[in-house]
Amino acid sequence: MAKRRRRLKKSALYTLIALALLVTCGIGWAIFGRGGKDPNNDKPTGGMATPEAPVIEVSPGTDDPKDPQTTPTPETQGQEQKASIFLAGDALLHESVYTDAQQENGGFDFNSQLELLFQVARPYDLQYFNQESLIGGTELGLSGYPEFNSPKEFAEYMLANGFNLVSTANNHCLDKGEEGIVSALNWYYAKKGQMIMQGINGSQEEYDAIATGEVNGITYAFLSYCEQTNGREAPHPYTVNYYPGHEQEMLDKIKRADSMADVVIVAMYWGTETPHDVSEAQLTLADQMTEAGADIIVGNDTNALEPFRWVNGRPVFFAMGNLISTQVEAENRIGIIAGIDIVKRTKQDGTTEIAYENVRADLAYTYAEGEYPELRTNIKVYPFSALNDELLPNYQELYEQYKAIITKLDTDIKIGGV
Repeated sequence: MAKRRRRLKKSALYTLIALALLVTCGIGWAIFGRGGKDPNNDKPTGGMATPEAPVIEVSPGTDDPKDPQTTPTPETQGQEQKASIFLAGDALLHESVYTDAQQENGGFDFNSQLELLFQVARPYDLQYFNQESLIGGTELGLSGYPEFNSPKEFAEYMLANGFNLVSTANNHCLDKGEEGIVSALNWYYAKKGQMIMQGINGSQEEYDAIATGEVNGITYAFLSYCEQTNGREAPHPYTVNYYPGHEQEMLDKIKRADSMADVVIVAMYWGTETPHDVSEAQLTLADQMTEAGADIIVGNDTNALEPFRWVNGRPVFFAMGNLISTQVEAENRIGIIAGIDIVKRTKQDGTTEIAYENVRADLAYTYAEGEYPELRTNIKVYPFSALNDELLPNYQELYEQYKAIITKLDTDIKIGGV
């Protein structure tokens, strides 16, 4: 069953207002002559557009950042616009992951590890993942657990293959301190207009801003928050988007984002110490966030997947689990991959309706050869549809087991078909 939100624009009232303005402006022009403000000054500034996911960086003082072209016009009324989003979990690059990808010349090739994932994600307009291990790069010295630092080449491969939304607010984002934050931010700054990153910031202005974009005539805003950073203190109040103690600030920002875009996507790093369970705190916060205007919530934290649920008519994935890692237990190497179709319908009367349709989820598994504590090799992310008992013994039974976890709180989601 499709869940819908309605954004009503009273076209008749707007028409009367427009006529009144025309009369007023005509009188003013006759008395005072030509002049006035350039309407282009009201357009959002910053960002560079790409065909896949044009980015608009909106300053906190902008009251109405929507491009006038997104307002319903006679040409768009009665039309239907569609976009799709692919969701994946944590990229947690243990030493085995980046060592397995390292080449003789010192570079990295992650294609063989990720190629099956890329094939699944490629048809989607928007592709999201959480970069859990900081991409501080080789210049800071690579490291795995417990203080991660990953090669920037991993993010390069994700971007080159279509992943254009990345969250960075998580428990490992401060593993290399401020130096690591600055190094990672410099890479993301260089990719502005190709990928929207949210979660860590280099200034108060970045912390306050709301990142938005547009795809296929549908505008979206993207936000990212985390609960904690493993006891490490952020160097500045603006460095990390924490939500504890800032809940009302976060909800107010979601409300602002809702006034700016058709769809508000929020990444949350939250959760409990018990894998596969959703806490009352998560449920309460999800209710508050969707009431404030969050449309798609994609969560994580415990490196294990948690159930899905519709909350106030909005799809909420409480935890996606790991996308890629070499944690020992199978439950930490099985994660959710998901897809959502976003449909914007503009009616003849100028009202618009946003629907979230064909919400679906499936499973992926990170295969690795070798046993801990030795480095693992031949690492590869497999959709469950590509597995067999040699790659993952009893994979069909595990599939049924984890399907039941996804649908534990809500069966109104399709399993398969991502």
